[in-house]
Formats: sequence, C-alpha cells, structure tokens
Amino acid sequence: MRSKPAHSTIDIVLPVIKPAGWTSFDVVKKIRGLFGVRKVGHAGTLDPFATGLLLICLGRATRKVPELMQLEKEYVAQVKLGEETDTLDPTGKIVQSKPVPLLTPEQIQSVLRQFEGTIEQEVPAYSAVKVNGQRLYKLARKGQTVPRVVRTARIYGIELLTLQEQGFTFRVVCGRGTYVRALARDMARALGTVGYLAALERTRIGAYTVQKAYTIQQLENTSLLELSAEL
Repeated sequence: MRSKPAHSTIDIVLPVIKPAGWTSFDVVKKIRGLFGVRKVGHAGTLDPFATGLLLICLGRATRKVPELMQLEKEYVAQVKLGEETDTLDPTGKIVQSKPVPLLTPEQIQSVLRQFEGTIEQEVPAYSAVKVNGQRLYKLARKGQTVPRVVRTARIYGIELLTLQEQGFTFRVVCGRGTYVRALARDMARALGTVGYLAALERTRIGAYTVQKAYTIQQLENTSLLELSAEL
C-alpha cells in the first residue's frame, strides 16, 4: 500500500463497497486513515452483516449527507424461512421455528406485491430507535421489555429473484427508514411461516450504483487526486 498525502481541498462523494463484518463507521475510519482527511461522514448506515454500497462524503461534501439520505435505495435480500431470530438477521439467536409450506414462485411474488406502496412496519427490537431516551437495542440486550414502535415506510418496487429450498431472494427499491429486516419477518409471516434476513446487499442509492463503487483494496492503491479525477 502506498502512502497518500492529505488533500484538504478535495470535496467528493465516494461510493464504497462495505465488506461483511465491518460497521459503517469502520469504513469512515479507514478512509480517514488512508487519505488523512478528518472531515468524513457517511450517508446511510449498513448493518455489520450487510454488504454493498455506502456513500462516504469527504470535506465540504459532508453537507450533502441530508440530501443523500433522502434518495431511494435498492437492496438485494435473502430470506431464510422456518426460523426467526431475535435480531431478525443471522447474528441473532433463534427464538421461533415453524414449518415451511410448499411455495411456488407465483405465490411468493403475489405476497411480495402486497408490500408495495406505503406500509406500516414494526421496528425491530434490535434497532437504534429511541423511546424515552433509551435505544431499543440496549433494552433488548438487557432482556427488558421492548416497547412496540411502528413506522411508515415506502416501497417503490419489489420482485422475487430466486427461490431456494428454505428461502428466497428478492430485490426491493425503497425510501428512507425502511427496515429490510422487518420486511423479511413480515413476508415470512404472510407466507404462513417465520423467517429472518439471512443476507443483504445494498446495490443502489439514487444514481449511485455498487457496480461503480470502490472496494477497500482499490482505495488502498489509489490517491485522492486520482479519485477526484474519476468521480
């Protein structure tokens, strides 16, 4: 890895592919370290288990974060049927099991279409939403009763991609504040079973796509001046 001098006048929105196991802030710290830029932020958190597109804003481009947060997002998500975890993702403990009925692609697509438009979502217990000053995930970790919180979400489009023996993969285009984990839970229940979000990749934010994003390895071998010329 070659050294890259700081360049305080470069203000860019940098599309980055977040690796699995990294927090969104891990990526921010990595970018700060690579380029010697102190003013770095991101527009839209991805859970550690998730992968895909993360928009990193450098310098004065951090002013664009509120605007970028409002852009529609596209995800490819895999649902595991028959089991539900407390976190609604693969990092949690299994809290419920239920047989999986025999499902056809047509049946699943029909159920998915029910979630298009404006919907109400029960926020996952393991989330950063605050109630009376307390984040829900902190209450859940302590084994305390987590209050039920319902939020409105906007689903612009949803389609089945593949059907597996114990699950399926779908693509969804949605607005800000959509919990794809909650979507996976609710879809599974609508199909007559239980489920959780087994994998998640964010593939698009507005006009930014994962195909044109940089991997961490690419950034380790690129200078800020080269990036600014490309973006």
